Amino acid sequence: MNSTCPYCGVGCGVKVMPKPSGAYQVAGDAQHPSSLGRLCVKGAALGETLGHQGRLLHPQVNGQRVSWDEALQQVASDLQQIINKHGAQAVAFYASGQLLTEDYYAANKLMKGFIGVGNIDTNSRLCMASAVVGYKRAFGADAMPCCYDDFAHCGLVILVGSNAAWAHPVAYQRLVQAKKQRPDMQVVVIDPRRTATCDLADLHLPLRPGSDAALFNGLLHWLSQHQAIDHSMLPQLDGVEAALAAAQPWSSQAVADFCQLERAQVEDFYQRVVASDTLLTLYCMGINQSSSGSDKCNAIINVHLLSGKIGRAGCGPFSLTGQPNAMGGREVGGLANQLAAHMDFTPENIDRMQRFWHSEQVARQPGLKAVELFQAIERGDVKAVWIMGTNPAVSLPDGHRVVAALARCEKVIVSEVSQHTDTTAYADILLPAQGWGEKNGTVTNSERRISRQRSFVAAAGEAQPDWWIIAEVAKRMGFAAAFNWQHPAEIFREHAALSGFENQGRRAFDISGLAQLTNAQWDALQPLQWPVNAQYPQGCARLFSERKFFHANGKARLLAITPRLPVAQVSAGWPLMMNTGRIRDQWHTMTRTGSVPRLMQHLSEPFVEIHPQDAQQHQIGEGDLVRVQSASGWLVVRAQLSAGQQRGTVFVPMHWTRQFAAQANADMLVAPHLCPESGQPESKQTPVRLRRWHCDWQGELFICDSVTKIRAGWWARIPYPAATRYTLAADGDPQQWLAQQFDLSTLTLQFAAGQGMFRRVLGWQADKLVLAFYADGMRPVLDDAFIAAAFSQPVQTAQQRHALLAGRAAQADAKGRTVCSCFGVGEQQIIAAITSGCPTPEALGKKLQCGTHCGSCIPELKQLITRAEIAQPGE
Repeated sequence: MNSTCPYCGVGCGVKVMPKPSGAYQVAGDAQHPSSLGRLCVKGAALGETLGHQGRLLHPQVNGQRVSWDEALQQVASDLQQIINKHGAQAVAFYASGQLLTEDYYAANKLMKGFIGVGNIDTNSRLCMASAVVGYKRAFGADAMPCCYDDFAHCGLVILVGSNAAWAHPVAYQRLVQAKKQRPDMQVVVIDPRRTATCDLADLHLPLRPGSDAALFNGLLHWLSQHQAIDHSMLPQLDGVEAALAAAQPWSSQAVADFCQLERAQVEDFYQRVVASDTLLTLYCMGINQSSSGSDKCNAIINVHLLSGKIGRAGCGPFSLTGQPNAMGGREVGGLANQLAAHMDFTPENIDRMQRFWHSEQVARQPGLKAVELFQAIERGDVKAVWIMGTNPAVSLPDGHRVVAALARCEKVIVSEVSQHTDTTAYADILLPAQGWGEKNGTVTNSERRISRQRSFVAAAGEAQPDWWIIAEVAKRMGFAAAFNWQHPAEIFREHAALSGFENQGRRAFDISGLAQLTNAQWDALQPLQWPVNAQYPQGCARLFSERKFFHANGKARLLAITPRLPVAQVSAGWPLMMNTGRIRDQWHTMTRTGSVPRLMQHLSEPFVEIHPQDAQQHQIGEGDLVRVQSASGWLVVRAQLSAGQQRGTVFVPMHWTRQFAAQANADMLVAPHLCPESGQPESKQTPVRLRRWHCDWQGELFICDSVTKIRAGWWARIPYPAATRYTLAADGDPQQWLAQQFDLSTLTLQFAAGQGMFRRVLGWQADKLVLAFYADGMRPVLDDAFIAAAFSQPVQTAQQRHALLAGRAAQADAKGRTVCSCFGVGEQQIIAAITSGCPTPEALGKKLQCGTHCGSCIPELKQLITRAEIAQPGE
């Protein structure tokens, strides 16, 4: 069975193969043109996410299990009552880039076409909205012009605001391969942090956080001063004079001062751009998640338009999409300021939609964007919200107010895969949705490629497809004729027909060539890039090769950009700038990846990355627990010291929730400063302060179940195959704490105690280990993998038991922190192999397999090799 990975916007193809055990093995699909057989470790572990543990299995109303008919009728009745009493503006949908296109189409049609207001937005607002505005202002359409094949043809690649090595690993590995094949290809990484992506860089520009627009304004000015304008493009461009006038003050020295770079660095970058005949700019959240994100996108696009480096192989501004179907959601109108099929709210488009949908109720103006929507809930203006496949209690900025809004909302409806999330805790009605492997539909990736996600396992419990749930509610609200679909292919055909309806080439998104697919043809659909129509019956890899754009006059537009720094700035009270983002092995709020033990071993706990000099100034050491506080909230995380972190800044990952840690949600600290054009929040720059978090003891608890609820001053949960590990910190006596948490009288106990808070407790049932507890004044140093393994196999000898009490293997060095999640290779194993004669990643791969599958750990392998060379100079 061929399908598509449900993680990032790379849209990798997967092959799913059943095992004799009934489980499934997932591998890369070598025929899929976006990924060419590659998978990252998250994609390769998809077979390990198919279990039913933690799933929402049955509809619930007010915490009680009900039938589907009761739940659907309750949703329809509640929505209708609120509409009758308060008007349609009092209800809203909040959707997700995790939905399939068919799901999204149904939700948008119900809200905008029949409820009749624009109040449907999506978590894609948090990652892609500024990119959308940039493309629409420049090209007249939300039309990403490039494709992954451009990597193989590009002379200069710029990665800006993107740690692609971790956030888009397969795309990054395609870049790595392109550079191996063409060593002359240049790579420039623009990022305040020195990330894993910099491993590929010929030049790294660690610019001032949020100053990117000035760098690209300066580049536009440099092009005009160094005969690097493509004059053949000028007849097809509007706004050139104004854009150049706005860029004129940005000399290389002015840019260097503003961006806090050396002038020589800036000019080196500019000279590389001029010298290369091809240019590809890959940009992501570091650009988009900004109060001036739309302007940053247009500053990048300006450069490509004026230099003519667009519409041909190896060229273009390439926005790397965050989610698997963020682009599919945009196609169907999943953003509140879109109608459907890339149509805006013009009288002509509203009339067109009324005729196509046979509805007089089509929304006539944009609805509430994500952050505004939850502010409206808090005010009481929106009284019912239906949340589909996302976790806004964690992912939205100003998280405390989001949680307060959900708590006071009259009706919260949640369609979900997981029973317990930070958001489902506030749900009045829970609707079990099908998950990956169960649902059937299409997604569109970063390069406009439509691929099929196919079902291959039976649905868990009573879970149903999102489109079916939405359609059944619509029928009960009186709209049966418009939602009488029996198969997702019917929805896709309607969506495709709408894209071509009265289009005549005026709208970029057009897949009318797929509107007549039979169910069998839809089921067998192979990946292809839109547009798919009479002009491009097999799809189209690159847009704008003919230099015809989608503004009414057929031209593209340059925007006059005035660079702006982030709204909030550091001060004496808030001296450090916090950046948030993804880590390598986790996805969003961990509802899927957090259940896979091997994905939780690379970076097991929430952390804050700090430059060593900043750590010293704040009296923080490696591994200390740190309280990070902003004006909006605080969290407690583990300190990691890194010289790759820019002075004056810290990095905190976005993934941890209350399901996995006591107080570690980064978005609780982020203020809701928005880009005025896109509504996207400024999640990358938040002023904070740090201090050590003091406690009497720290510890590690291993237990043989995954349901125990821990009560402690601070904790983080890490799953293993046969045990759950909790990292702990608290006040008081650790042994008393343990006795309060568990009934130890049913266990055979083994104790060790020492000075201060030193405690060791093992709990046995016959020869089976069911509990292991280790505490001390500082965090105990343990062999975690060794302890966890003891829960899955009998421990018989006294020597083994004593080794477990000590927390370290008696006869072998510890594996150490996991570096390669694909093969479970630890840091100490890698260091031992380096010192025994494996001085390259290739040699390590031959000996240990690390780095030979997804390649994501290769930058860390190189770091460990360098560290070993420094430690043993001359050897």
